[in-house]
Amino acid sequence: MATSTTTTAYEHIHLDEKGTAFIEGTTMKVVELVMAQKAYGWSPEELHFQHPYLTMSQIHSALAYYWEHKEAIEADIRRRGEYVEQLREEAGPSPLAARFRSQGLVE
Repeated sequence: MATSTTTTAYEHIHLDEKGTAFIEGTTMKVVELVMAQKAYGWSPEELHFQHPYLTMSQIHSALAYYWEHKEAIEADIRRRGEYVEQLREEAGPSPLAARFRSQGLVE
């Protein structure tokens, strides 16, 4: 099944049929790069070091896209966090963590 994409004003960014922004030539979503930057405080240079398959142009284009679409991307980040929390609650306590606690290996 072919996926359709839309070109954006950002040279290295394309939108899939759902409007999700991807870094051109990769499977990385802009939101994923932004989340890495926020989580670790990485500069564009450090993002490049951590993701050497991305060019500096791709990274800067993704970050520019983020700043122009900050509200929507921040909402996506919040939804992702809520989803992770929901899954964590549904999964319940970790049996491995419980075993480690019973052995006094973790608090």
